[in-house]
Amino acid sequence: MTLVLAVDGGNSKTDLALVGGDGELVAFARGSQSSPHHLGEDGCMRVLAELVDEVGLDGRVASVATLCMAGVDFPREEDRLAELVRARGWAQSTTVLNDTFAVLRAGTEDGWGVAVVCGAGINCVGIAPDGRQVRFPALGAITGDWGGGFDVGLAAVSKAARSFDGRGRKTTLEHAVPGHFGLETPYELAEAIHRDEIAERRVLELAPVVFTEAERDEVAAEIVDRLAAEVVSLASAALARLGLEERSVEVLLGGGLLRGDDSRVVEGIREGLRGRAPAAGVRVTGTPPVVGSALLALDALGAPAAAQARAREEVMAAAGVSDG
Repeated sequence: MTLVLAVDGGNSKTDLALVGGDGELVAFARGSQSSPHHLGEDGCMRVLAELVDEVGLDGRVASVATLCMAGVDFPREEDRLAELVRARGWAQSTTVLNDTFAVLRAGTEDGWGVAVVCGAGINCVGIAPDGRQVRFPALGAITGDWGGGFDVGLAAVSKAARSFDGRGRKTTLEHAVPGHFGLETPYELAEAIHRDEIAERRVLELAPVVFTEAERDEVAAEIVDRLAAEVVSLASAALARLGLEERSVEVLLGGGLLRGDDSRVVEGIREGLRGRAPAAGVRVTGTPPVVGSALLALDALGAPAAAQARAREEVMAAAGVSDG
């Protein structure tokens, strides 16, 4: 039986699907995060090996393995991880890509367009109809990035503190932000983070708080609007570099912060892109990225459209999504 191995390795979880050449889902497993940026190469490979054991490859060799991984931001990092995976003998042919490629492929049947992912961080990829690619390092401030749950949460902590001590405008974040952690004031939260009683990474948890407060608070709304503007900047740059500003092209939005087709952030993205790429269509994709990894693997296999449609349906169901 012809098999493909598909992985979406994220900052919070990892999905692995074993799919037949006809699109049938053979096995599915979900594990913890596997980003080599956070776990290192050994930690990443340990998570992947556990999932491969769980799906029961059992000595069989997949024809194609496609792994779309968070924290793999440069071609040399993709090549290095691919080398490590090849050494395991899981597949005859192995490709490792940044996870943004999975979001783009999951959201479109055409295989080209622009995808912006906004989860813990923010990233973007663009592919032209002729196969040309645009990508971004997405390493945070050192590569000019702002966005994602960490940046949104940290902005909320800062605005809450400035509201509390009078350096900034009053905002409901002053109470909502420390309240999320069971504390009374922003300074209590600052001290808890400073003393490592609360991990700074947990400011990620504050993004939903900001979105909720933005419905009634101007300061919180400005943080959301800034996020929308950053997404517009990424997508616009990708479209311009590919020469697609005047083309009818899909801009796909993925990740935990870009949910809700009528949310303030998504509407802000639509409005911002309307003036830069008027023919572009903006769409939130709820399709799990592991679907994109599976479709990329089937693309490499030359699988027919019927097989790809079956894989899309069955992998989506296994990942707990009924409609992407």
